[in-house]
Amino acid sequence: MKGGKRYRIGAESGVSLSGLIVVLIVLGALALVAIKVIPAFIEYRAVKSAIVKAKAEAGSGTVREIQQAFDKNAGVNDVSAIQGRDLVITRDGGTTEISFAYEKKVPLTDSVSLTFNFDGTTDPSGTNAAKADKADK
Repeated sequence: MKGGKRYRIGAESGVSLSGLIVVLIVLGALALVAIKVIPAFIEYRAVKSAIVKAKAEAGSGTVREIQQAFDKNAGVNDVSAIQGRDLVITRDGGTTEISFAYEKKVPLTDSVSLTFNFDGTTDPSGTNAAKADKADK
């Protein structure tokens, strides 16, 4: 029987218990990080959506009207990381642009945490006035 497959009788194959435990520990750690981090990104997307809605609702209104429109939209999405007073509102050439920048710390364990720096703007050029203000401070 030349070139055929050879099988050993009684040969064991599969995953060992210790290998399975290691894989489960790694998957558990990844799941823990995902469970803790995903809400921060969902909140960031809600903030980005809220500034777009605030710009559309308040238009070229006063700064206070834009802040109130943001707070109303942020309240619907349960945003707690940033408030209307934290926004940087600029007017350039008659158009109103809204920017934000904030830091979110996500605790993983008692002594380990992740820090995310979120920022966004409604400016089509991508210039973020809030990020520039934070860099100046």
